Amino acid sequence: MNQEQHHNSTRQSVSSRKTGSLEKHRTEVSAGGLIYKRTNQGVLFAMQKDSYGYWTFPKGHVRKGESYKQTAIREIKEELGLDKLQFRKPLGTIDIWFRDRFVFKGKLVKKFIHYFLFEGVDAVLVPLQSTKKGEQIKEAAWIPIKDVQELSGYDDLNPIVHKALQYFEKPKHVRRRVGYSRK
Repeated sequence: MNQEQHHNSTRQSVSSRKTGSLEKHRTEVSAGGLIYKRTNQGVLFAMQKDSYGYWTFPKGHVRKGESYKQTAIREIKEELGLDKLQFRKPLGTIDIWFRDRFVFKGKLVKKFIHYFLFEGVDAVLVPLQSTKKGEQIKEAAWIPIKDVQELSGYDDLNPIVHKALQYFEKPKHVRRRVGYSRK
């Protein structure tokens, strides 16, 4: 699926989960983003501490008619107050299984989460101050690029974080040619 594809609320779940139980589950689709900014101190990433006490990145449910990228942008603004974003690249999709603790308490959920990389322009974090019961952001901070992988609290995010960090590596196949120019 490309980042401009819209959520289809009638999507059927095809499970690859191996289990002895035939327990029914909910399927949810979310999107989120990894946001960085360049500073005199180097590249920093916006991270937030979630209601479970883990450092992670903003994400949320896709609304009907909304593209995955639009959802990511909306969630970043809602959760971190960042609205001047420049899209850089899609980072991929993960799928996770969990038991809901907030809305459908105890219900088994399979969630597909689409992630994107954005650069924050004049980025100042203003974390969401939620008063509603349920998932909440406990804290938000700009984290140095060298600490992002280690601080990220969910193993299933490792490939997404790794792909984001690769964006800052220089390709090995590109060599600078000194004194050579094409006119």
